[in-house]
Amino acid sequence: MATSREHEYLSNAALRIMESASHSGLFGYTEGQRKLFDFSCDLKKDWSKVVVGQTLWKHGGDGIDKDLRTLLNERDVAAAVYIARHESRLRARFAEVTQSYLDTPMRGRLSRLRVFWVPADFKVGDDRVTESIYASLKEEMTKDLLLHVTLGGLSPRDVLRFSSSRRPGLPVAILSHVKKHGYRSHKHTAMTLDTNLNALKYETERLFIIGFLESESLQGGIYQVTESRNAMLDVCSRLRDYLNGNLGEENKNDEFEHICRVLGITYPSIPVTARLLGKGAEVDIQDPTALLLQHVAQADSDGSVDWSTPYFALPSSSAMSAAH
Repeated sequence: MATSREHEYLSNAALRIMESASHSGLFGYTEGQRKLFDFSCDLKKDWSKVVVGQTLWKHGGDGIDKDLRTLLNERDVAAAVYIARHESRLRARFAEVTQSYLDTPMRGRLSRLRVFWVPADFKVGDDRVTESIYASLKEEMTKDLLLHVTLGGLSPRDVLRFSSSRRPGLPVAILSHVKKHGYRSHKHTAMTLDTNLNALKYETERLFIIGFLESESLQGGIYQVTESRNAMLDVCSRLRDYLNGNLGEENKNDEFEHICRVLGITYPSIPVTARLLGKGAEVDIQDPTALLLQHVAQADSDGSVDWSTPYFALPSSSAMSAAH
């Protein structure tokens, strides 16, 4: 079936947004085989998260049932994206169809559905309108897809609570240690990190309470790093690159900066020349971004963290096909 210019633009825009976001160094991007879908990709790190999507533009509300069935029938996907024209009748039909799935085995798969509504009067051809639609879609997809799915649900509140520790560097060191070595005991971990036992115990329990560590026991003990908190370590690693002048060309990375802004981290506001450590610190310790950078700088100075390297994207499937 022939598709409209708007349909093609929006499907390609979704892929462009996810590929562009991978330049942040937080995950890799590989375009996937579309099969029954309008777009598909695989976002990779220590995990692989497949994202598939459909675009609803020209066909009417009757097509929603087929689109959603196609999206929800796919088993091994992390997110099913639906980009649709914003009309009252389409939204009403969408609500009816999703409601009908609540009493079926598909109910559990509804949570992976991500819907982005685009103004009904959108037309390809006006550059200003097209740029505005792309910017709006990018903002929404970053907040509702990339943070919740790719980065495990990391939120501005998480960043604020993580940064609020008054023990510079220790939260980053603990997460890094648990991720790489596991957690045998407070005493063993304190010795390994060469830190005060009481401080280590308090900070570990704090990280457990605020959700950065998880345990099969409600009282904690054998800890693991949660998925979103793994993402926090990756963010800290890129912030270390910024402090060391290695974030990118001229020490800039627009995509990483955009994701950080959504998370409430405004690191460009603090120059790399600012003194972050010691009594002569030149930053406002009430500023969550300054506190986070202080944690990163102290952990880097202590040499206590196994910093992750940026994850570079694999060649897309289309590029590999062309090479052969």
